[in-house]
Amino acid sequence: MYGDVDLNIIDGSAIWAQSMAQALAAAGCEVTLLLKAPVRTDRLTAPLEEVPGVRLVRPYEDRMLSDLGPRGITPEQAVELAGRLHARKPFDLVVVRGRRVAGLAAQEEALAGRLWTYLTDFPHSVDELTATATAELTEIALASRFLLCQTEELRAFLETTVPAACGRSVLFPPVVVVPPGVSADGQVHARTRLTYTGKFAPRWNTLEMTGLPEELSRLGVDSELVMIGDKIHAEPADWAKRMRKALEGTPDVDWRGGMARAEALRQSAECDFGLSWRDPDMDASLELSTKVLELGALGLPVVLNRTPMHEAMLGEDYPLFAGEDTASVAAVIARAYNDRAVYADAAERCRAAAADHTLERAAERLRGYLAEALPAAPEGTDPELPLKVVIAGHDLKFFTRLAEYLDSLPGLDVRIDEWEGLSTHDQYRSRELAAWADVVICEWCGPNALFYAKWKRPEQRLIVRLHRFELYAEWPRRLDVSKVDAVVCVSPHYADLTREITGWPAEKVVVLPNWVDDRQLDRPKLAGAEYSLGMIGIAPSRKRLDRGLDVLAELRRMDPRYTMSVKTKQPWEYWWIWNRPEERTYFERVYRRIQRDESLASGVIFDPFGPDVATWLRRVGFMLSTSDDESFHLAPAECAASGGVPALLPWPGSDTIYDPHWIHDDPVAMAEAIHATVSEGRFAEERERARAEVTSVYGLERVRSLWSDLVVQGRLPAQAPSTAHATTGG
Repeated sequence: MYGDVDLNIIDGSAIWAQSMAQALAAAGCEVTLLLKAPVRTDRLTAPLEEVPGVRLVRPYEDRMLSDLGPRGITPEQAVELAGRLHARKPFDLVVVRGRRVAGLAAQEEALAGRLWTYLTDFPHSVDELTATATAELTEIALASRFLLCQTEELRAFLETTVPAACGRSVLFPPVVVVPPGVSADGQVHARTRLTYTGKFAPRWNTLEMTGLPEELSRLGVDSELVMIGDKIHAEPADWAKRMRKALEGTPDVDWRGGMARAEALRQSAECDFGLSWRDPDMDASLELSTKVLELGALGLPVVLNRTPMHEAMLGEDYPLFAGEDTASVAAVIARAYNDRAVYADAAERCRAAAADHTLERAAERLRGYLAEALPAAPEGTDPELPLKVVIAGHDLKFFTRLAEYLDSLPGLDVRIDEWEGLSTHDQYRSRELAAWADVVICEWCGPNALFYAKWKRPEQRLIVRLHRFELYAEWPRRLDVSKVDAVVCVSPHYADLTREITGWPAEKVVVLPNWVDDRQLDRPKLAGAEYSLGMIGIAPSRKRLDRGLDVLAELRRMDPRYTMSVKTKQPWEYWWIWNRPEERTYFERVYRRIQRDESLASGVIFDPFGPDVATWLRRVGFMLSTSDDESFHLAPAECAASGGVPALLPWPGSDTIYDPHWIHDDPVAMAEAIHATVSEGRFAEERERARAEVTSVYGLERVRSLWSDLVVQGRLPAQAPSTAHATTGG
């Protein structure tokens, strides 16, 4: 682990390094913490030396490099030392903080894939995110197993602007470690004490804070400001001089200097109010102040800026949101000082907000991520003699996540035979892989399946995944199914069609459904999501956007707040669709309808196609599936896992995948059901039902285990997993 921070200086970055090491150790890791600078004060390092499983590496004291400078090791030197340590004893994960360090580590082949990058110092707005910064973040994302994001807002911004971050971005909020038995007494004292801990810097309003005791005295409040910290920003020079003068000479300002974190918390607990009031320029920050959470964990109400993030955390009516000047800050403090109910309410809200940021909660999060990144070897495998698996196909986009999962399993050696086209491939490499493999998975029942069936050895297992595309083509008829151990379909309906059309043995055709990444999709909905419909992918015409518009038109007639977001490529972006006259005619008619109907024109939003589905779904309450036919249709299940509600028209086989409760006879019936759910206050109830049903059958863990059993042990699923069966007893 390395953070480009000096642990001699107590600020949020240094506190992160200490608490991150503690959380990793609590999660069961052996932690090697590489220090940036020589230890001049052990206020942060001494507690770490007492944590079992944490080892400190001191480049200066141990003279690990010959050219160490006076300001700590450089990012280049940090990556060099991390590489050396990794070469001696390989790490399972390498946690880094700092944009420059992460960028350099991403270029090291030995570290790529092991990086857990904690993102902070990069642009937090589209205006600031240059092409160079985007390229740098993309490279970091591709080399990282996880991108650790402090807040949901940061994760959403990252995924929306850097597509490579999607699927890798996970939440890791600040960690609060409060010494046992340390807490505020919950009282407002006659001489009230305000506390600020951390660095002194212009945008942190620390100079302005020193004027609060005088401002409060004008309001009849006797107060004292306790300031803890010893890092004063040197620039601008005149500001630094004024800051030091204010700390040393302002009446009722008690500057106590720097101290160990635990002692700073003990002294803060003796105060009445916490301060995290900052310059409005920082309101757009996507990071959450650790100080707010630490003070809240002590039971102190905190004065802070009104931002969307703080409103979500504390409530829009939190009483200690401050304005831009000391007068407004003093006013909210005076109100809470004079009204004990207001004070108690603010303190409880801050305490509740901090409750999800304890060391125990952080360790629990990390254990989940560790299990994802470092899964256990499946039963029946031997890491010393791995099972050799080949995945072959011309288009692996639907199988990529499965391939990554199988490749991550100890005991499996996975190789990819990616064909250039349906029938175009390197025959010599394919022959070589066919001779090497214990198990072959053919994605698509096309020429790849015919090839591997031809060269299959008796002891080898061959699994073919068949899609709607090839079911009516010639290849299934030409396939020697006696060479195939399992034909995988994603839904019971298409499994039945496959058996009927091909005449293959029923027991060989099995259902392994698409999975829903319920962990990534489980994110808080935005306000008003219940009035937002969604559609994903509206081309070709059989997706029936026109029916979706029928639903929206009916809903907007009942309540104009309903809108529909369509995340899609446009039909003209698919040459094979746009070149067909009947397709072009259909979409011209549908788009003309949107333009000419004022209600639809103001109610339909087209969003670009992309992998940021989890972020996009935060504002979608109902996902429509209005197609003529689908083999599975993942979008309604993804919406359900995200906390939304599926809404389907009865395409063939829909009731074998989704509970009939979510299937409606026609667009009008669908609209009426949606509006009843919202207007009768049943949205929360319905979304919880949908989430439970979908994740129990299509959840990531369940479907992965089915694939693992099939690949490793050749175990076929006992029956087709159907939500309809699972939830209705049919």
